[in-house]
Amino acid sequence: MPDAPASTAAPIAAQVDQLLQRLGVPKSAYADGELAVRSPISGETIALARQTSSEEAKAAIGRAHAAHLAWRLVPAPRRGELVRLLGEELRAAKADLGLLVTLEVGKVPSEGAGEVQEMIDICDFAVGLSRQLYGLTIATERPEHRMMETWHPLGVVGVISAFNFPVAVWSWNAALALVCGNSVVWKPSEKTPLTALATHAIAQRALARFGDAPEGLLELLVGQRDIGEVLVDDPRVPVLSATGSTAMGRQVGPRLAARFARAILELGGNNAAIVTPS
Repeated sequence: MPDAPASTAAPIAAQVDQLLQRLGVPKSAYADGELAVRSPISGETIALARQTSSEEAKAAIGRAHAAHLAWRLVPAPRRGELVRLLGEELRAAKADLGLLVTLEVGKVPSEGAGEVQEMIDICDFAVGLSRQLYGLTIATERPEHRMMETWHPLGVVGVISAFNFPVAVWSWNAALALVCGNSVVWKPSEKTPLTALATHAIAQRALARFGDAPEGLLELLVGQRDIGEVLVDDPRVPVLSATGSTAMGRQVGPRLAARFARAILELGGNNAAIVTPS
């Protein structure tokens, strides 16, 4: 096993605890739960995350659905303001969140920080997009008539993310979903709940600064496959983004199609590597 980065020389569990406290995650969320979280750097257990029950997951989806009904009425540039604030909070927390990615996932520090930078970059992109949600005006064959194209939010956007990009994938989906008037329910990998808890705490600070966002706009579900299945099968989730293995995609895709939900699948097998003796 390669040596740990110099910044992780101290006991990893202690560092993780300090980072989570600084990032605003309550200790009850990661101290005495049922889900053991292990760092690939040393193999040690660094936290015991509390898992979401099926009933809690359904309630969270219900809150997100209600939030979408209010959020879709907020003007798009105002929705972009929330994403701008999220980008500011991520900038302030970049060092801590980037190090947490390193400790929980095993990425080198530059990659951990780089993933948080990707979150910041997509927020910048989405803020601009919030003022560019255009629709076409279309000529028709009927005299004194015209057709106008108007885009409507879909509703609750489900996000299932994978171990290897524990926070960036959520941000790519969430930033765009928010400016388009949707709410977001996130189920991270069961191997990376800590970075998700930290990101959720950061997002809550942005929501508090925004002031009048509806409750349930951003929800987090911590758990294993059964909790992901709740998100996949709930009829109140019209679109779901899932990142993971092709085996997972083969199961998720048909289940979404069966209820005519839309799928955004980013699966394994598309990043080939050539390994040579040198």
